[in-house]
Amino acid sequence: LFAGTGQLGIEALSRGAASAVFVEQRRDAASLIKENLKLTALSDRARVVNGDALGYLASERERFGLIFLDPPYAAGLWQPALEAISRFDILANHGIIICESPADQVMPSMEPPYFQHRVYRYGRTKITTYHREEGREE
Repeated sequence: LFAGTGQLGIEALSRGAASAVFVEQRRDAASLIKENLKLTALSDRARVVNGDALGYLASERERFGLIFLDPPYAAGLWQPALEAISRFDILANHGIIICESPADQVMPSMEPPYFQHRVYRYGRTKITTYHREEGREE
């Protein structure tokens, strides 16, 4: 979600991911993702959605093993995106959500079966991971 140039999804595909969906609102960025997929010969395993990430979450019924969130920092879309992922329950059991944010951003907690797993800091950037586990005891 908030795919930008698609670099992370393209990297995942190049390392063996079966498929990837890139959701990007900006038309120019979505076009760039398509171009990058063609250049890397990965188009056959990818789908590019040019649209709003939250709208996409409301309409998607596929389950994903990994969801990467990198919304524009000033937009504050982490909480609405995490709430939508939970509400529409599109993460597979044992799946992982990876959120990139500024290091000082307080990331929201999630309701079971989702839980915050780890937080990594890299300078001014923070990576927060959430997992989904049915039947997990706290």
